[in-house]
Amino acid sequence: MIMFRRYLCGFFPLLIFIVLSMPAQAQHQGMALFNEDWQFAKADNMTEYEEAMSSITSWRSISLPHDWSVEGPFSPELASGTGFLPGGIGWYKKSFTMEEYDPSRQYTIYFDGVYKNSEVWINGHHLGKRPNGFLAFYYDLTPYLKAGDNQLVVKADHREYADSRYYTGSGIYRNVYLLSKAKQHIQPWGVFFTSPDVTSTRADIQVQVAIQNEAAQTSPVQVVAKLLDANGHTVGEQTVESFLPAGNYNQETLSFSIMDPMLWSPDDPYLYDLEVSIHKNGEQIDFWQDKVGLRTFRFDAQEGFFLNGENTLLKGVCIHHDAGALGAAVPEAVWAQRLATLKKLGCNAIRMSHYPHQDYLYDLCDEMGFLVQDEAFDEWEVGKNKWIEGWNVGTPGNDGSYDAFAEWGRQDVKDMVLRSRNHPSIIMWSVGNEIDYPNDPYSHPVLDEGRNPQIYGKGYQKDNPAASRLGELASGLVSAVKAVDNTRPVTAALAGVTMSNHTSYPGALDIVGYNYQEYRYEEDHKAYPNRVIYGSENGDALSAWKAVTDHPYIASQFLWTAFDFLGEARPWPERSSGAGIIDLAGYPKPDYYFRKSLWNESPMVYLAMTDKEENLHRRRGMEGIWQGEQGEKLWVACYANVDEVELFLNGESLGKKEIVYDDKDMPGWMVEYAPGELQAIGYQNGSEVASYTVQTPGDLDHMKVSIEEGEEDPLNGEKILIMDICLADQNGNRVPHSDQEVDIELEGGAVLLGLESGDRSSHENYKSSSRKTYNGRLKAYIKVPNGADKVQVVVSSNGLQSVNREFN
Repeated sequence: MIMFRRYLCGFFPLLIFIVLSMPAQAQHQGMALFNEDWQFAKADNMTEYEEAMSSITSWRSISLPHDWSVEGPFSPELASGTGFLPGGIGWYKKSFTMEEYDPSRQYTIYFDGVYKNSEVWINGHHLGKRPNGFLAFYYDLTPYLKAGDNQLVVKADHREYADSRYYTGSGIYRNVYLLSKAKQHIQPWGVFFTSPDVTSTRADIQVQVAIQNEAAQTSPVQVVAKLLDANGHTVGEQTVESFLPAGNYNQETLSFSIMDPMLWSPDDPYLYDLEVSIHKNGEQIDFWQDKVGLRTFRFDAQEGFFLNGENTLLKGVCIHHDAGALGAAVPEAVWAQRLATLKKLGCNAIRMSHYPHQDYLYDLCDEMGFLVQDEAFDEWEVGKNKWIEGWNVGTPGNDGSYDAFAEWGRQDVKDMVLRSRNHPSIIMWSVGNEIDYPNDPYSHPVLDEGRNPQIYGKGYQKDNPAASRLGELASGLVSAVKAVDNTRPVTAALAGVTMSNHTSYPGALDIVGYNYQEYRYEEDHKAYPNRVIYGSENGDALSAWKAVTDHPYIASQFLWTAFDFLGEARPWPERSSGAGIIDLAGYPKPDYYFRKSLWNESPMVYLAMTDKEENLHRRRGMEGIWQGEQGEKLWVACYANVDEVELFLNGESLGKKEIVYDDKDMPGWMVEYAPGELQAIGYQNGSEVASYTVQTPGDLDHMKVSIEEGEEDPLNGEKILIMDICLADQNGNRVPHSDQEVDIELEGGAVLLGLESGDRSSHENYKSSSRKTYNGRLKAYIKVPNGADKVQVVVSSNGLQSVNREFN
């Protein structure tokens, strides 16, 4: 049994660490979002700083985050793995004036992620290079910053555009922050909140604080840690004296207890505020604030996963970081909407595949209640196959991130943990995904025998790297994680369990993830009774879920995937994966409702139609639209979590069906099509508890437009509008098969970030102000800058009345 009881949190986790002075909204003190007034140039032939700064004449103004790859164009000459989108070299520069420059303070530039091989200069001085494109990093600007005018330059080198099995994006595609702090300050990522012992009546708290002294003199300071409840009342605190060596650092541990703690869980994601401050001579000189959560959890080799003492199934999904038209530069409000869709599903866990994601996404998981597996790598020291012509088609490439692993691997995984270890949502750290994919690249003689559902090539490949290397590398990565956090288990997602079982790889891990290896659960549990096994990546078959519910020692299913995503595409013209139960635009597919019937306890009924009975049983090619030819035989599948469902066509009962799922037989009716209304009534214990109605759509009549306003960003005052456009008949029913182009016009300073239809084969320009609907729908993402007044959105389409919306 492995027990992990300490826990953490996160609201702007890694940035606030450096927050400075104090007053109101102290979590933002000393931290400024540095996203505006940048200039960008794509210059694939400019590799050197001096050459680029002297030769590039065509710069364009942009705001960050910015992903240049998603600007396209799509091309079949590029790589299916990364969505047939370009890479190259991008240069960014920002000129800024330090009107309140203070030479007695420290200044830090913080990047949440730059893809990839980034290099940074300030006023011509090279600050450093970071190969990994998914990790946060920062540099000290102090030695080179000056009063008055300054210039920051960033280079991102993504010439190896086919370097991934999925879409990465290119450039400064996450937030950038400028931080100012006193000479004596909390180190970046220098606060570590844990709760070593938690019960329903008492919680013991420890707060480790690393304090840096950049001054030339030893300094005595006071360190204060304070925990506040959701009402702002202090529930525990401690103050300690600390002596900071000149030019060095000191670490203090503050401990206190609180009574009657509120425990964090997906059903009740209660968060406390943790405040840490540094005082010198009675004056507060540094301040850090974050959200934290209290809870206990453990993985058990026989009984699965326990949260706060309760046995809990992890109903999880895997996600990538892009959102269709937005590429990898996705605003927080968009992910907030996406997570809300997952919450309605009944999902309670998310796997951040296969790299650390945007900083705010972990905050949202804390606040909304999702358990998280954070993951570091998709490859280690040797490159994997990267598909060029289509998934598993043709000859793969082998560009990738592996060439930096020897130098940066342990530092990368350590920084992933340091950045996010204060999040209560995170319950495990993964050091790799499918590193042991058989023959891609590691191999072992056992591949000549046994069952290997995932394998590249045939049998043992003696010229490939030996699988024994996996355990050696994993041990080093696990040690790097535990050096900075021993409160969570370390794991990896294994694809070649047959092979890895003949190595030390599984034994190097605390818990072992199985990708698509449900058939091995029983035999491996018997062979390795002390091994914690969980499903780390799984298909959507009913049998894959039953493998969890039928075996108490299996804690989870992480469905591949929640959302369609750019890249990992089939051959051209497809440029996106269709693996999601939700499409690129965030609209649920019929299979979303099948999953909801398994994961959500609230009574529900849903109907999906097909013209082939085999589709009904395999849940493929289903549509949620009632239309066809008069008298045509259509199969109607029912996804429900009730006892039985009665189906009505235009008020006439077609009989009741008991809702029993089987691997090869889903509940459904064969119905002769007639236009009108199809209705399902769900019964539990004989009482009506749920219903669902779908109507045949008529002729296209108008556009329905609805807009969701995201919360205003507290750092820059921006707001994101998410607009849904639906082609409708006169009764408001969606018209799915009369797609046409829609135009968006904006006034008042708003910016159109992108239009997404969900069509995986569309090659329309993502940055255009017009796009064709897909299945009658289109989504628009609009940014409203701080200070914009009377923003007007005009939606028009040929032959339909325009729709105007105004926002103050």
